[in-house]
This record gives sequence, structure tokens and C-alpha cells, in this order.
Amino acid sequence: MNQLTLVLPCALPNAELAADLLKVLQAPALAALLSRSSTCNLETFDNANRLLPHEAWLAHALGLAPAPNGEAAQAAFAAQAMRGYGLAPEPGGRYFLLHPAHLAIARSHISLEDLRQLNLSEADGRALFDIAAPYFDEIGQPLAYGDAGTWFMRADGWSDLQCASPDGATTQDLSVWMPEGEHARAARRLQNEVQMLWHEHPVNAAREERGLKAINSFWLWGASQATAQAPACAARLHTGDAPGWLAALATPAQRHASPDSVLADKQDAIVVLGGLIEAAQGQEWGMWLQQLQALEADWFAPLLAALKDGRLGQLRLVLSHRDAWLACTTSKNAQRKFWRAITLNKLKAS
Repeated sequence: MNQLTLVLPCALPNAELAADLLKVLQAPALAALLSRSSTCNLETFDNANRLLPHEAWLAHALGLAPAPNGEAAQAAFAAQAMRGYGLAPEPGGRYFLLHPAHLAIARSHISLEDLRQLNLSEADGRALFDIAAPYFDEIGQPLAYGDAGTWFMRADGWSDLQCASPDGATTQDLSVWMPEGEHARAARRLQNEVQMLWHEHPVNAAREERGLKAINSFWLWGASQATAQAPACAARLHTGDAPGWLAALATPAQRHASPDSVLADKQDAIVVLGGLIEAAQGQEWGMWLQQLQALEADWFAPLLAALKDGRLGQLRLVLSHRDAWLACTTSKNAQRKFWRAITLNKLKAS
């Protein structure tokens, strides 16, 4: 394989915690990949885009959105994700990702529960979909079902609606993350109607009996205009520990990535591993360290070995947090720069 890009959302620690976390982390392979690099650049990211940096980076890398800088950054994933679920978006139609969600009301603000923690089963997701779908049909904005937590809404007239990604909005005060634009009020009315449909629904009653959060709302984002053909991408996408919408951007055979499976695929690849996001969002730094330690054994060490023995020509690491991403490129020749000390210090520069 010539080039592999490994994308690790939330692999950059918070600046105020970085020094303490990196004292504990034992990751010599990651340190070698970062220290003995040919290029290494830190790019800041404006949260006014209402996305996380890796989302904007990936949308651009897949040919779905402009370069991830400035106000043009987008996460136009919906139509392409529909294809991954075997659905056929109509060319020219505008589609949104729609996720069943739990909005928590605190004393001073409303927050969005991390969608990963909802544990929504297919049976429950389908039951909630079947209740909501007729209303969406009635207003001319039909729904399509992907999986329990990933639905799609067509709304051709809502081209102005600016939405935030759920991972961007999670843990934030939603007063500044709710949809904006001319149709924001219509989106809020739709949300209220669905909340009433689901209020005291047997699915939610049963969930609460099991100690689970009620599905009391939904989250819209990822809008895109469908084209007749999917955009071409030079690299093949592989995913691991990914939510449904992200996994759907890869082919079924590439949704459970491992170094062996990726290296066996001779085409250049982008691999997105989402296992660090939940721990970082919840500031569970002990869990974050454990997961990064697992990545050291499962990914960094095997990829370093593949570089050294020539099975991999070039490796690019893209590591991010909420406000920036770090992109470092290394190769067999770069790994021969033995005079460079092997450290994790580049993770502190964020």
C-alpha cells in the first residue's frame, strides 16, 4: 500500500491536561510515528462551523464538502450515507441526517445526550420511526430508515438551515447549537410535534423502566444535495468503532477495520477510528488512556512495523480535539532519522 491516513478524533488531549496524561501514557510506537515525521502541522478550527474538526476534514477528503477552513466548512454526509444503507436519494433532493435523541433539561440550559449512550434497539427505533413517519409524509418532508439511530429526512426547501453535528453539540449549551436560518422556526415546530408523538409512548415507558433515557426529541444535521452519482474519492474509506452514519460511508467489507485488512487492500486508504470520542466527550480520561493504550498495541505498533518493512509507503496521522487537528506524515525514510528523540511532545502543542 502506498498511503494510509489514520484519523483519530479526540486523540489530542486538552491542553491543560496534556502534560499529566502523557506522563502516564506508554506509547512508544505512536511517539516514533509523531517524532520521526517528514511533515507535521497543527491546524486550528473555528467552532463557529458547528462541527468538530475531523468531521469537516473527512467531508472534504471524501469529496463531499469544501476545504475544512473558514466558514465554508461543512459536513454534507446525508446523501452518501443513505447509499451506504441501500437507500436511493433522488438527484437534486436535499437530505438531512436525523437521529432520535434525548434532550436533558437542566436548571440553566438544555443539553444533548451523547447518542452513543442511548442504547436504542432496532425494535424500539423502528417503532418510534413508524409513529413519526406519517407526520413527516403529511408535511411533505418524508423520512427514510437507515438503522435504529440513523434516519434521513428530505427537505428540499431547507437549503438555508444551518445545523450542528451531534458530537459537536454534545456537552454544550444548546442555546448556541440549535439550527439557525430562515427555516429554524419550522424545524423547531417539527421537533415539538415529534416530541408530543413520542411523549409517554410505550417504547419510552419501557426504556425508563430499564433505566434508559427516554427518546424525547431528534437531532438534524449533515444536509447534502443528492447527485446522480456518488463523488469519487482516490482513497478507500475504512472505519472502526464508528456510529451508523459514519460506517455507512464505507462499504460493508470496510466497516470493521484492522491493520491486516487495511494493508491487504492495495488501494490508498483513509481509516477513521471513533473509539476515543465518548471518553473525551465525557472527560473520562482514565478510559481515554486505556483506549489510546489499546490503539498503541492494535494500530500504532503494527503500522510502524509495516512502514519499516516496506508494506506501507507513507502513513499520515490526523489527530484532533474540538478546536484543532494535528496532521503528521511519516515514512520508512523518516523513521531512519535516528537522531530525533522519540517523544509524545507533539501532542502537547495543541
